[in-house]
Amino acid sequence: MASFTVLAACATACRNDTVPAWGYPELKATTASISRALAEPCDETTPASCVAGLDRLGVLAQSAFGEVLDHELLAAGYVDAMNGAARAKTLRVAAARQARAHDDLHHLPLRRAVEAERRAYERLLTELRALRSAPPPGDGLKPV
Repeated sequence: MASFTVLAACATACRNDTVPAWGYPELKATTASISRALAEPCDETTPASCVAGLDRLGVLAQSAFGEVLDHELLAAGYVDAMNGAARAKTLRVAAARQARAHDDLHHLPLRRAVEAERRAYERLLTELRALRSAPPPGDGLKPV
């Protein structure tokens, strides 16, 4: 009996408790993709070079939104972060249009808009990580 207790204690002490049981594997993959995209260097002195990366982040954010809806994980902080990212993108697109009109690749408003959009996606990533760590809605017994 004592050996069984020791084995049970070892088994429970050695498991990885940092990953929630529900996991949300699709959301995990999308979150990792957003994290990698944000880690890619962006030359903010020439913000026009960052536009493709920001557009890719927008696509990944939309994918994450679909997964959040599928799992019924919508939270106020996440909605605020999504709205912030959408506003930042709108401002960046307007600033890019203005930079093209001035034929200025180093346009200061565009650089600020790119930085703001990257910060908005960082906040969104933080909110997605928080959603993944929260238990499923209800009693947690509903299949995911």
